[in-house]
Amino acid sequence: MFGKVIINACNCNGLYIVMATSLNNAFTSILSEEKESEKSLHAPFPHWYSPETGIYSSRNPSVHLPSDPFLDSVSFIFSNRHNGVSALIDSSSGSSISYSELYRLVESMASGLHYMGISQGDVVLVLLPNCIYYPIIFLGVLCLGGVVTAMNPSSTVSEIKKQIADCNVCFAFTDPEKVEKLQVLGVPAIGVPENVNFDSKATCFSAFYKLISCQFSMVPRPMIKQLDTAAIMHSSGTTGVSKGVVLTHRNFIAMVELFVRFEASQYDYSSLKNVYLAIVPMFHIYGLSLFIMGLLSLGSTVVVMKKFNINEAVKAIDRYKVTHFPLVPPMLTALTRSAKDVDWKSFRSLKQVSCGAAPLSWRIIEEFVQTFPHVDFIQGYGLTESTAVGTRGFNTEKFRNYSSIGLLAPNMQAKVVDSNIGSFLPPGKSGELWLRGPAVMQGYLNNAEATMLSVDKDGWMHTGDIVYFDGDGYLYLFDRLKEVIKYKGFQIAPADLEAVLICHPEIEDVAIAGTMDQESGEIPVAFVVKKHRSSLSEADVMDYVAAKVAPHKKVRKVVFTASIPKSAAGKILRKDLKNLLSSRL
Repeated sequence: MFGKVIINACNCNGLYIVMATSLNNAFTSILSEEKESEKSLHAPFPHWYSPETGIYSSRNPSVHLPSDPFLDSVSFIFSNRHNGVSALIDSSSGSSISYSELYRLVESMASGLHYMGISQGDVVLVLLPNCIYYPIIFLGVLCLGGVVTAMNPSSTVSEIKKQIADCNVCFAFTDPEKVEKLQVLGVPAIGVPENVNFDSKATCFSAFYKLISCQFSMVPRPMIKQLDTAAIMHSSGTTGVSKGVVLTHRNFIAMVELFVRFEASQYDYSSLKNVYLAIVPMFHIYGLSLFIMGLLSLGSTVVVMKKFNINEAVKAIDRYKVTHFPLVPPMLTALTRSAKDVDWKSFRSLKQVSCGAAPLSWRIIEEFVQTFPHVDFIQGYGLTESTAVGTRGFNTEKFRNYSSIGLLAPNMQAKVVDSNIGSFLPPGKSGELWLRGPAVMQGYLNNAEATMLSVDKDGWMHTGDIVYFDGDGYLYLFDRLKEVIKYKGFQIAPADLEAVLICHPEIEDVAIAGTMDQESGEIPVAFVVKKHRSSLSEADVMDYVAAKVAPHKKVRKVVFTASIPKSAAGKILRKDLKNLLSSRL
């Protein structure tokens, strides 16, 4: 029964990691595993679960984390010695940055920013799509002791303005066409080229090339503590508007060790020979954890694509002999379909495909595995607030578990809690997942109330996701408490869209809820109460929102209603909204 419960499960706030494997004996393995799990539930509690405290411990061996309080994440990443050759390759041009060049470029970036007046603790906005220079900018800022706040480059001016104010941004890197817009907002900005030496003589890129030209003498590294802030990544948390997640150097060091390096250690092939295709956005914790930090510590090669195009992705897999392809569900579907139209040899190099950040149905998984029987497939779980660390799966020739999101990562603990009465639940019982470990965030930026609601005094992060452990320690995602909508892997906070729509002069009241969509995972639906005698149409509402938010946040459906269902305390009852939508379909 366990394997069937989470066929349509999802992780709303952070990150699934799904990686795919041979279908041979798959369903037999699952049924056998479930029977054994059911038997073990009737046995005495396993050693990794304490009925006295309700704590689940990782079945994976603990990993030693650096104890030096003055170790920063950049020094840590580059202290991992390897013989990697190509670090970053631009997929369209083939231009590359070698590992021998990489650290020099990062140091040059840090020194250049220092001479431009950026100091330790200053916040730098990176408003860029994926590009070969993204990791160098990110690591250069951290090397200087600065703080990075990343943002979707398709964000609107009002969204950018809000994040600039919230994070106290003092400098920015962006596309050339956005430089002037940021300067109008009071933030000096530098335009970044897409490729290595792309238009190196162009005036719009001269400032950037100067930063990485090593023209500035190297400045002494500042004293950076593990507990110093490294980045501010935005997330919707369990409820409410988008919030800045404060991540420290310690969080990133833990992420590299517990997520990326530990996972790599489980396989018998060398990380030096792995080639990853980077299409998942680097401004998302999923892409950040892999492409900017984790993989560079391993010596793997990262092939960077600016945006997703299935035909270009297939060409890149073939051209660069890609072995690992992290993606999100719509990309996975497109990849499966593309296999019918191209020569099978194009995919011969693939070892692993990972799918995360949004719901993934069992039908899509099954189709993929049948199409790519030679490719590995596992699931995992993490959040922005846990620096992408949570659980991970692992398949062997003798044991495959497709339905679980994996075992707890090393050094991580969990509780499963009955949200109604607060009691701790044993294996086989479902409740809200709490996580604790070295990767859990420092807190939400300038929001002590939201931090206390999410991370309690004992360090337990309340995820809002409903899960259960089976008798073997595998975790299954069942449902969720949180309100966040996941559209193609991107998070949408209902409160953000409600704040936009309530300003419309013809709207009396409004609420946003998500509904399932086969192609996108979920789409945001606006429930609108029109003012008296208003002639507002569905198109009017959608156009109004589209003009004020990033494209992925657009309202995709509008339902006009006489009132918005709310609790006695005034809280929007989103489940009632979804029932209302179902009744009208």
